[in-house]
Amino acid sequence: MKRKTALWVSGLIVIAALCLTYLFMTGENGLSRPSAPERALDITRLSDEKAESLGWHSGRLDAALSHAATLSTDSFIIVTNDQVVGAFGNLEKPYATHSMRKSFLSALVGLHLGSGPGQINLDATLQELNVSDTPGPLSAKQRQATVLNLLKSVSGINHPAAASGGIQADIDKRLGHGENEPGRIWAYNNWDYNALTTIFEDRTGLGIAEAFDKGVARPTGMEDFSVDAVSHILDADLSMHKAAAFRMSARDLVRLGQLYLHNGRADNQQVLPESWIDRAVEDFTETGNDGLRWAHGYLWWIPGPETGLPEGSFWAWGLGNQALFVVPEWDTVIVHQSDTTEFLKRFLPMIEVDGMEGEAAIEQLMLSCLERGNRESEYCVEHRFTTRREFDELMALIARARI
Repeated sequence: MKRKTALWVSGLIVIAALCLTYLFMTGENGLSRPSAPERALDITRLSDEKAESLGWHSGRLDAALSHAATLSTDSFIIVTNDQVVGAFGNLEKPYATHSMRKSFLSALVGLHLGSGPGQINLDATLQELNVSDTPGPLSAKQRQATVLNLLKSVSGINHPAAASGGIQADIDKRLGHGENEPGRIWAYNNWDYNALTTIFEDRTGLGIAEAFDKGVARPTGMEDFSVDAVSHILDADLSMHKAAAFRMSARDLVRLGQLYLHNGRADNQQVLPESWIDRAVEDFTETGNDGLRWAHGYLWWIPGPETGLPEGSFWAWGLGNQALFVVPEWDTVIVHQSDTTEFLKRFLPMIEVDGMEGEAAIEQLMLSCLERGNRESEYCVEHRFTTRREFDELMALIARARI
């Protein structure tokens, strides 16, 4: 059992390490498959009249749901004005959320803002907080980065970190190998997020699981979350800072989205400061990318204007296109989840036994589902990775479904 657990965690680390490479690679080189078979799914949808009263064109909504049914999506839900507009899959089953964890961490920081004991001061520097790293220490300039710099992904620190293998090339390109002035260069950098996890736990005296349970899950009425749903990933050979990984269900993710949609209020109480939510959509940094990842702020992604999503929208993303969209102008929350378990069973042996590079293994698995003999296999229909292009198309269809 311990060996299986270690193998799973190892695979999770490798997959997390590949997330940015996957983000840019998939869907850009002809990897999305044409005329994929639609799965037999029990889709729930409001009547045409009710859907249109909430701002949805019924025919175009059906087109979006039909497209989602051709993907390996395991749970999908659109909620507008607290009403389920369309959904399918097991909305109660927790799935690995991968990098969505970073947006959850952002909420926790917002719950504990302040300069007193047990609080987090965004202006505090790493030096003031006595934060460095082992086995490689930070330089004096790097320790001038602030908590806010970590939250905005602009620390400028290029340091080895758990789950950074596949994204290291992009980090190196953006940050180089020398010292950078904190606050000037954006990079999707797991070191920032892992160090922020350390700071949160040291300053508040709370573990991430306990803090999320008490501060978010209970006040919002989450039904499937438990502290056991949070695990930790540590690679001590690279860094002392660990990542906190979450498993969450679609209906619980909806509750988190609604907390942000309702200006931080749940059950007639102010859970999250409204000003904290405003920061995500007002104080962001353009990433140099286009589309759904046009900008990034406070560990949330900001879609670009060409996506059809209205200004003020923001979203959490995880490997396999785990997604939570908050769209205030539509009074809407959208959740998309895909179970990566079956992918992992195929991916790990390719890395650990066959000795393949991670990117090559991912591409081979995707290309295998384009082959005529494999396209309708259970894995390719139910469990394959959804490519970036396919996911972007889904969100474009959703945007076009608005009246």
